[in-house]
Amino acid sequence: MALAHVASLRSEDPYRKVGAAALDHDNRVIGTAYNGLAPGFDPPPGFWNDREARQKFMLHAEVNLCSLFRRGEAKIVATTTMPCTACMQTLCAYGIKEIYYREVYQASDAPEIAALYGVRLERVEDDPVFPKFC
Repeated sequence: MALAHVASLRSEDPYRKVGAAALDHDNRVIGTAYNGLAPGFDPPPGFWNDREARQKFMLHAEVNLCSLFRRGEAKIVATTTMPCTACMQTLCAYGIKEIYYREVYQASDAPEIAALYGVRLERVEDDPVFPKFC
């Protein structure tokens, strides 16, 4: 979770910063990612002022993370926020078997999708060593 949190700090989005980290079957880190715009895109002036208008252009941390590995390479994903419905579908398509998150996202169908596909989806409460940090 600490790696996901650190990745979230890189997000350009002033409203919601989400980070994610992936581990392989040997528990080695194989990627970290955050929500943001497509690489190399320079937004026009005022782009960040209207959250509703820009939301459809934001690439989610989980999608950015999955672009860093092939299906079946990652076993565990940690995200700072519960995956949205579309991201949960993507994580399942990539064969992720365990997903841990910190913040609940009420608008997500992730719990139902995880149950159907047999994916462990678990909220991680505050860690006494890293409270409200990781």
